[in-house]
Amino acid sequence: MNPVSARLLGQQLICPQFSAPHEVVRHMGAMQAQDYRMMQWAATMRTKVPSAKAFASDYNAGRIVRVHLFRTTWQLVAGEDWAWMLELYREKALRLLAGWMKSNGVSIPPSEQESVQRIFADCLSTCRIARKEDLDAALRECGIVMDSHRLSYHLHLAEYAGLLCSGDLLPARHSYALAADKLPKTSPLLHEEALALLARKYYSSHGPATLEDFVWWSGLNVSECRKGMDALGTELVRQCWKDLTFYCHETGRSRGFRRGGVILLPSFDEYLIGYKSRHIALAPEYRHRAHNNSGIFWPVVLIDGQVAGNWTIKGGRVQTDFFSPDTTADPASLQAEMGRFQDFAV
Repeated sequence: MNPVSARLLGQQLICPQFSAPHEVVRHMGAMQAQDYRMMQWAATMRTKVPSAKAFASDYNAGRIVRVHLFRTTWQLVAGEDWAWMLELYREKALRLLAGWMKSNGVSIPPSEQESVQRIFADCLSTCRIARKEDLDAALRECGIVMDSHRLSYHLHLAEYAGLLCSGDLLPARHSYALAADKLPKTSPLLHEEALALLARKYYSSHGPATLEDFVWWSGLNVSECRKGMDALGTELVRQCWKDLTFYCHETGRSRGFRRGGVILLPSFDEYLIGYKSRHIALAPEYRHRAHNNSGIFWPVVLIDGQVAGNWTIKGGRVQTDFFSPDTTADPASLQAEMGRFQDFAV
């Protein structure tokens, strides 16, 4: 087993199988989306022809939605997956949110929550999409004044109530819409069905991965993750590599990896953040160059699936900074990847 090549293939970083960004997001299950611009590259770079316009089209149509679910951080999920994922995560997310509120001395009674959400709904029924400041203005018009932190808690609560989801893709700011108006109607899943579907999506897209990887990525407990995995039966293939037990989905690909490939990986990308076993692609001595201890992940350059440097955009051009002076990237592959990123934004 070569976990590096298998992950590159499963994550669609090489030999992508999909044409549309929403197909990628659906395949991946959930994609970390803290960085508003980089999340677009994360999804589209995994398509056959990366296009920011294609991402905006899928996002604005509700085929892709940006929400707080796993670990109460930002993720992209497919619009058709939103309802069952929300049901699966709502209770856990509300407990985490309550903990944050308590640590910051914030208490929101149910009556306040109901009033605020009624105003959110009225505002969005009129204007269709709204930014955070627009919703704040609507509250003020009704005599409700609060600071930005309290308003953020209310927006989280409205998401977990199933009221709000992401609106249209604005140039630099997140917007909100009514979930009932934006997202497709889907049939509910039983808890056990949701766990199995989540496990299938994870190991189909992220495998080979360990149980610990799945626990980390999903934010669920070990028991729930095992239930989801057990429900897949023979769909999961168990393999050992360097004293670690990995699981792959039976649909996993094994052909397509070629030496010399360069990939410009965005910040918070699933290729790193989706695992606890990051050492497979990231040498321990360079860990601090890829992410810090506070969970901030930076854009990195992959060479043959290994993290080898950082990249940034200066003056509208991509610039690279390799960790070691001995690192050499195939010039043609590097230029092709830089061109792919430049073309994506056009």
